[in-house]
Parts: sequence; C-alpha cells; structure tokens
Amino acid sequence: MKENLLDENEMEIRESIMKTIPRRNFLKVAGLSTAALAVFAVTSCKKTNTGPSMGGKGLSFGTGDIAILNFAYALEQLEAAFYTKVMLNPYTGMSAEEKMYLGDITKHEVLHREFFKTVLAGSALPTLTLDLSSIDFTSKTSVIQAASAFEDLGVQAYNGAGQYLVTPAYLVIAGQIVSVEGRHAAYLRDLNKYGSFADSTILDMNALEMSKKPQAVIAIATTTFIKTKLDASTLPNS
Repeated sequence: MKENLLDENEMEIRESIMKTIPRRNFLKVAGLSTAALAVFAVTSCKKTNTGPSMGGKGLSFGTGDIAILNFAYALEQLEAAFYTKVMLNPYTGMSAEEKMYLGDITKHEVLHREFFKTVLAGSALPTLTLDLSSIDFTSKTSVIQAASAFEDLGVQAYNGAGQYLVTPAYLVIAGQIVSVEGRHAAYLRDLNKYGSFADSTILDMNALEMSKKPQAVIAIATTTFIKTKLDASTLPNS
C-alpha cells in the first residue's frame, strides 16, 4: 500500500509534536541558529545550487549543496513516515520503555524532516510517495529490524554525503543531525540484538563508521520504500 506522508493520521502526530514547540523557537530546537539560517537563505539562491526539476528519468534532487540537502530531506521523509506509523500502530507487546524511546525518535525524525523542509523552502523536493507494506507493523521483530536498517543507512548516508558539502554551515548541521541518528542506531541495534551497537558490520578495521555514497543510498531506498520516480544523477557517486 502506497502512502502519502501527509495523510490525516500523520498530520495529527505532526501537529501534536509541533504544538509542543513555540514557533519562534522552532529553528533553535531543530538545531539552526539565526546566523546559519541566513547562510542557507543566501546560498540557496546561488546559481551553483539549483533546485529539483522533473525530467525523463524522474525528479532530480537539484545541484550543488541543494542536492545534498534534498538527499537528506528524502531520507528524513522516509524515517518520519515509518516512525509515525509505528507510533500510530504499536506492535504487539511494545513495552512502556520502548514506547517512550520510539516516541522520542519519532519526534526527532519529524523535526529533522520539518527542518529541511523549512530551510530548503522553494528548493525542496515535494512530499514523496512511500510504500511501507513490506514491514509487519504488528511484529516487534519486523519493526525493530526495519528501524535498525533505516538508522544504519541514515548514518552511512550522512557520513557519505558530508564530504560533498561546500558551505561550512551545512556541514556543521549535518554533523549535528548524524550524531543524533547514531544515537538512534545504537539503541535500535541493541534492541534488535544486544551488544551489536558498534559491531564489525557497521565499523571498519579502524573503528570508523562505514559510509555509502548518495547514489548508492538512493538505490537502496527506492528499491522498496520510495516510490516517487527519482533521478539521482545529480548526486555524487565517486
């Protein structure tokens, strides 16, 4: 079943989260200072950073730093939609502690998504069409395995894309977000398999987190979950 991120149930959770944050404090909570916002506004207007466009191969991510930000925005849309569905349909046997932590993660992912939507403004990708039908939301095993996979992919995505950002403010904020995603990943890995929070499947021989290039990440995400036709050719792959 394909899903629109802004269905009525998702909107209800989004509005509930956003109501807890005064509008004037939204950017502060999301991790963006006034000075950084100014940098975003100016840089997004540069000719070297164009927004998304529709072509024969699908919807592009734009170019330059805007393409990288839209890449992150697409992943945050997917994560926010997934966790929102988890909280709307708790799996059988979800403990009070799991509900609390998964609720916190949901809030983080919705804020990350809204953050990118806000700073990208007219250069943002539209709401993507997703398909989460391969996940059994009634099963703890299915949900936690999916969540762990999403978080690991998200960390690898930010680590792989950071090197291509030109604007320092973007890199600082990406670093702040990936550190939060890393905390999510560690918790979910342990929930999925105790003691796997930093094992050899995600760390290399130098104890560094493995990374993936943007095109490789989009290929994984669009195979099953993102159904909007996307053209990743403007994203880095080398």
